[in-house]
Amino acid sequence: MQIEIDANKRKLQGKGASRRLRAVGKVPGVVYGGEGAAQSIELDHNNLFHKLRLEAFHASVLSLSVDGIKEQVLLRDVQMHPYKPQVLHVDFQRIDKNKKIHMKVPLHFINADVSPGVKLSGGTISHVLTEVDVLCLPKDLPEFITVDLSEMTAGSTLHLSDLKMPENVEISSLVKGGDDLPVATIVVQRTGSAEESAEGAQ
Repeated sequence: MQIEIDANKRKLQGKGASRRLRAVGKVPGVVYGGEGAAQSIELDHNNLFHKLRLEAFHASVLSLSVDGIKEQVLLRDVQMHPYKPQVLHVDFQRIDKNKKIHMKVPLHFINADVSPGVKLSGGTISHVLTEVDVLCLPKDLPEFITVDLSEMTAGSTLHLSDLKMPENVEISSLVKGGDDLPVATIVVQRTGSAEESAEGAQ
């Protein structure tokens, strides 16, 4: 299900205009990219605030309706108040369905409790990464990447290259020849039998 959000064109510019918008429950923003010119917009604060709490809102193609005209966009930047639960500004980027996009996608870890390193050796899973930058066409963008930990043993490390990626989705850093970063490790405290288990797994 695609997430939809409504906005209106914003005519007044400047810090003063933005402050007045926030005072009446609106959030100033901008939508840019694609073939169209950058457009200043305003959004309902409460509606946007609640949508920002959805994980998928940060890693999905969104349907942005500006004065009734819908565009496919990505959320690119959010500015929050330093200590108040208030959104100060938001940026959206238009997408081309035929061009690949870079997007940070959250990692969902599963089966940690049944992995040998946890179940047999009493180890603890350490999540080194919580998200990964992917490269794909907009239609192939996943809401999250599942990381299966069921085969991890004591002292082992899961790397980016070990992830099972959805079809037509690549990890940006590996495409560019970057480091094969660790995603998760199993750490066993070296006491008694746990120490022997960790040594045996090396």
